[in-house]
Amino acid sequence: MNSSDDTLNQPLKEQLNRETGQIAWPELQRHFARGVVIVVGPELDLIEVAIKFVKDDKSAIEAWLNSGQISRARDENAHSWAQATTVFWAVVVAPWVLVQETKQ
Repeated sequence: MNSSDDTLNQPLKEQLNRETGQIAWPELQRHFARGVVIVVGPELDLIEVAIKFVKDDKSAIEAWLNSGQISRARDENAHSWAQATTVFWAVVVAPWVLVQETKQ
């Protein structure tokens, strides 16, 4: 992202940052059941990904999906999260809930 993009995105970035919070697996479960949980890899910035979703940047989202850096949560994820009592950083970009496992 270049500096002019960064300047234009600053208010959105600040808003999304305020809307980001920690969530445990039990609270996330109902969103998983609806099929709206998107897992964001640890190498990506959760807020930057959220900005691309808000702006409907299909090319960036598609590239991340193809590289596996983001993915829809799968049953295997749910099982391991339940076993490990995982906690996430999350932000809602309706209809999606973007999550990233916290570093422990």
